[in-house]
Amino acid sequence: MASSLIANSPAVGAASASSPRAAQSTTSSPAAAHASPHSTYQAPSPNSPADQGTGALEAEEETAGAVANDDQLHVLLHPQRLNMLTNLGSSAYTASLSSSVLDYPEQYGRRYHAFRSGAYNIPNDEAEMDRLDLAHTLMTSVIGGKHYLAPLEQDKIHRILDVGTGTGIWAMEMGDIFPNAEVIGNDLSAIQPSWLPPNVKFEIDDVESPWVGTEKYDYIFVRCMLVSIKDWPALVENIFENLNPGGWVEFQDLDGLYYSEDGSYNEEHVTRQWNKDILQACDIIGRTGCPGPKLEGWVRDAGFAEISHEKFKIPFGPWPKDPYYKHIGMLNLAQLLRGLEGFSLKLFCDVLGWTREEVVVLLAQVRKELQQGVFHAVYDCHVVYAQKPAIEGQSPDA
Repeated sequence: MASSLIANSPAVGAASASSPRAAQSTTSSPAAAHASPHSTYQAPSPNSPADQGTGALEAEEETAGAVANDDQLHVLLHPQRLNMLTNLGSSAYTASLSSSVLDYPEQYGRRYHAFRSGAYNIPNDEAEMDRLDLAHTLMTSVIGGKHYLAPLEQDKIHRILDVGTGTGIWAMEMGDIFPNAEVIGNDLSAIQPSWLPPNVKFEIDDVESPWVGTEKYDYIFVRCMLVSIKDWPALVENIFENLNPGGWVEFQDLDGLYYSEDGSYNEEHVTRQWNKDILQACDIIGRTGCPGPKLEGWVRDAGFAEISHEKFKIPFGPWPKDPYYKHIGMLNLAQLLRGLEGFSLKLFCDVLGWTREEVVVLLAQVRKELQQGVFHAVYDCHVVYAQKPAIEGQSPDA
């Protein structure tokens, strides 16, 4: 059946093909038809091109379901950021920076970022770092084992920025893919490894602060920044201003509202209420959990051209029959189970007024539903990439 997700056994299928299924794709330029062979890994994908499309996902039979030390602090922040943050002498500044960046506060039994405290409500501890690396595998698998979909040309990409780099895994792998480019990853937390490819570096920064530096980029990558950004249009405009003419931006982000197409996921499920509550908390603090559907509009309004928008369905669990969906469903379930507590604690306790004990009880019920596979839920991943016009000031329609 065309573009269907069909439940089967938990085992991952071994079939493979050349590309994943985009549930929806809109392209304003022929450039979108080209993708670089930038990974040797191929995630399981549809059995035939006829499976591609926007059809509903169906189900068959049910189945049981490293932190830098003080001596390294001077390299953590962009040099021009130092002058903006403090007028202190170097020794006093080092002590201040140690406190503001590396003295991570602990709350509800988890560790959180210190720089720009409160801007991000998910932990930065080892458990979350493991989840982030698993989420990287999930997201690359969703788009066919690739790191990006924009039509990048090796000889035209000299500077790459990874916004909200997390553990830095995407940036480091891009350093290998583009050995002649400088790859920079920024984040609120210094949780990236110290051993790096020679062309990769990390900076501690808040992407919603004024951007510093005079050198612009040829490619800026923004992935899974839901619940992190207060002013998305301003971020997109900053990205536009900091790209070289002809440079590319790529957003890979989610619509965090879960749904099912077969009616198996409904108001009776604790997971549905948890999902609604966490999205409500995000709205209360002004950091949406559903930026994906709005990305194309923000990109267009900022002045980008050659805009392409693809939408991918991501299931929870191994219930789909199709090997591609089964594979990403298992990855998604694994990363969600690892992240449930980290996603929930600060938002439920600090924003919605729950106690930690109440959250723990709720999450036990959510975890049970997810592990037992009592519904066939999915959410959507939106990939939008676009180009800054090659001539400064040129209209996207010119």
